[in-house]
Amino acid sequence: MNNNSEKLRATTVLAVMKDGQCVMAADGQVTLGETIMKHKATKIRRMYKDSVMVGFAGATADAFNLCERLEGKLESYNGNLTRAAVELAKDWRTDKILRKLEALLLAMDKEHILVISGTGDVIEPDQSVAAIGSGGPFAQSAAQALVAHSDLDAATIALEAMKIAASICLYTNEQINVCELDA
Repeated sequence: MNNNSEKLRATTVLAVMKDGQCVMAADGQVTLGETIMKHKATKIRRMYKDSVMVGFAGATADAFNLCERLEGKLESYNGNLTRAAVELAKDWRTDKILRKLEALLLAMDKEHILVISGTGDVIEPDQSVAAIGSGGPFAQSAAQALVAHSDLDAATIALEAMKIAASICLYTNEQINVCELDA
């Protein structure tokens, strides 16, 4: 399987913070090329004493590898998400094997939402919303509009934004999992 289109791919993940509520939502679709292989995949993991949530998009085996590495970094840095993400991104960018991994991570704790990429980027968005994956731009746009122009809570915003993304993006389905960080 040398062709990128032949890798198992997971999309779409969305993070929303509003009124102290921290929520991550993901669809369940996993594709192999143009074929849907799974409808109800779990793309969100809780880490470091359930104080961090991480979602992934891209090549699934690569994403699992990176999630495990991030979990190790969180343990090393006592749950400091920003420090763990920066250290993971450094390793990801400089290690010859890691550099070839094709995935994105979306991580959040009670204070931060971070997008972590294989090019060594750790991006904290200006807004309280971020998304990754094929349907990410659709979900993010919908969530930003709902945050700004509705009284909905974060969980409802995440669910409705993901439904909108699923109605537009071929690689996003309506098997949506919404997870909230505990207070």
